[in-house]
Amino acid sequence: MKLRHRVLILGLVLLAIQTLTVAAQTSAFTDEPAPKARDLNTPRTFPEIKSKAQWRERAKEIREQILVSCGLWPTPQKTPLRPHIFGKIERDGYSVEKVYFRTYPGFYLAGNLYRPLGKGPGPFPGVLNPHGHWKEGRLADTKDGSVAARCISFARQGMVAFSYDMVGYNDTVFASTATNRTVRELHRQFGTNQTDLLWNISLMGLQTWNSIRALDFLESLPDVDKKRLACTGESGGGTQTYMLGAVDDRLAAQAPVVMVSHTMQGGCLCENAPGLRVEYSNMEIAAVPAPRPQILVAATGDWTKTTLEVEGPAIEGIYQLFGAADRLRYVRFDFGHNYNQTSREAVYEWFGKWLLKHPNPSSLKELPYQKEPDTDLRVFAEGKLPADALTQEQFTESLKELHRRQWQSLVPQTKSDFETFKQMMLPAWNHTLQVAWPQTLFSIISHAGLPEYPGSDPMIICRPGEESGVQATLFDRRNDGRSRSAPTLVVLADLKGASACFDVNGAPTGLAKQLSERGTYLLMLDLSSAGETDDQFAHFYSTYNRTRLQQLVRNLMLACDYAKSGRLYSRVILCGSGRTGLGALLAAPAADAVIADCDQLDVSRDEALLAPDLFCPGIRNIGTFEGAAMLAAPHPLLLHNTGDKFPTDAIRSAYQALGASKKLRIESRRLTDDEIVEWVSRLK
Repeated sequence: MKLRHRVLILGLVLLAIQTLTVAAQTSAFTDEPAPKARDLNTPRTFPEIKSKAQWRERAKEIREQILVSCGLWPTPQKTPLRPHIFGKIERDGYSVEKVYFRTYPGFYLAGNLYRPLGKGPGPFPGVLNPHGHWKEGRLADTKDGSVAARCISFARQGMVAFSYDMVGYNDTVFASTATNRTVRELHRQFGTNQTDLLWNISLMGLQTWNSIRALDFLESLPDVDKKRLACTGESGGGTQTYMLGAVDDRLAAQAPVVMVSHTMQGGCLCENAPGLRVEYSNMEIAAVPAPRPQILVAATGDWTKTTLEVEGPAIEGIYQLFGAADRLRYVRFDFGHNYNQTSREAVYEWFGKWLLKHPNPSSLKELPYQKEPDTDLRVFAEGKLPADALTQEQFTESLKELHRRQWQSLVPQTKSDFETFKQMMLPAWNHTLQVAWPQTLFSIISHAGLPEYPGSDPMIICRPGEESGVQATLFDRRNDGRSRSAPTLVVLADLKGASACFDVNGAPTGLAKQLSERGTYLLMLDLSSAGETDDQFAHFYSTYNRTRLQQLVRNLMLACDYAKSGRLYSRVILCGSGRTGLGALLAAPAADAVIADCDQLDVSRDEALLAPDLFCPGIRNIGTFEGAAMLAAPHPLLLHNTGDKFPTDAIRSAYQALGASKKLRIESRRLTDDEIVEWVSRLK
């Protein structure tokens, strides 16, 4: 069947497909260089959103992506905080105390608690105050930014304010932390081992969890109103503000300052979790809390200089969908990068309106203040942490062990267990592999320059609006009179492409020949374009771009989606050989059956998964290769060439829980083409 006939059928069958573009010009796929990798400074656009329902679905996806990227999916158990509040100092209209508590067993977050005096017992609104990348951290007190100034002002106005450290600043460090390093070095030393990425262990993940637990702490105070919680911070603290607002619905208001931008997305490890901005930008993340009250404070002297023209109106469009345009305000002041008095007073007015219900919030100005000496604010002034504080190495290992336990707890033993597993693991798999599945919209581009073989149609399959796709050759012999019923289609995934499936005369050879002779039709993929990429470990590459493995899996799933969309085939089987078999295993949910060559990979070593064609951040948290295969259960699954270090126990457990053990075959050796063809022929 020729391509033009297939396009006609697909156009009639798929009402969801808006257009199927057949283009003669395909230089964008062949002659032009590959699209340049995105980075933190690549300009981003806000997507067109037409309804509340559309936005709510996208906001849900953004929230899931943040949690997966930060290693917080599933949500870790909230262990007891065991807060210590001490060293109270009373001043005119407020008090300040020292605080520390456990966000994880063995890790302590420290800060200062500012409370109103002379305003009764409360309860009062509570405001979190993460700080930016000032070298003094929460102790900074300059004309451009003072954490103490805003916390004192909040307390005087009738709010409880908690300022807390970024990791590596002031009192929030690991046991045995070196003292001869700069603050910048101490801050950026966590989560820097490449193997940490496999577990989504990152500085951003730790700080996001610290903010969640800080909100837990604030909420637990008897003088704090649980329904009037807020957060504000500048620069990196602005990132923490809108990240917290996106994942935690307890915030009643937020004020990210000099950070929300369509260009610069954040230049620190604490702002760049793997996978976070492949599909999304800070503008969208900041819009997730809509319609909760929010103020964006920008400056003409930094990357937020276009807030009035770009970022603000884009986010305002979401608030308008909720009929809540009055709950968003965006302002810009003529300063450099700052959280100075002018910027602070804009936030005082906004929080006064929504948290205090002040009759005249514009009257809330900053009074003269005096920051306490650093020694009176420091929690561990002598650097002595609690006895159970962990070293960085111990803490990192504890997080890996946490992820291992979470995975083991999800491995299903019963059918109901499997439903729980699927509910939790399907979003994790989707966001870890960056597949955006299911995806039914695609375009087919015919290309006269592609190799043609007798009885085959060359094509490029891509998603609308994307600059790359997968090159494929369809070997569909229904026009030769041999079969009129819906046959089985095998998607053959090999880095060598269709050329590995045909001889010099254009006739099928090897596995392709044997499958064809059994009446199976073929879609052969050229995956060589998934080869070279930029350094996947440099410049936050994986925060903004898909890795080679992620792109491979996405291409395999795109091919399967295309093959299944027209309902022209009774079954679509994905068959991957060599290392491509591992990608096929990860793409298993998109096919009706999967044949995966596991390449005898030693999965026990994290280092093995750092190979350029196997690297995928967070892959350990979805059971490495097992989780995706389990999501495809009870579809037929053939794993071969597993060797003796490729884990399959969880897969066996899932199939057994579903009563589908007969549909699973696992062989430690590599099967011959004859054996693979025989397995395909026995599928019913």
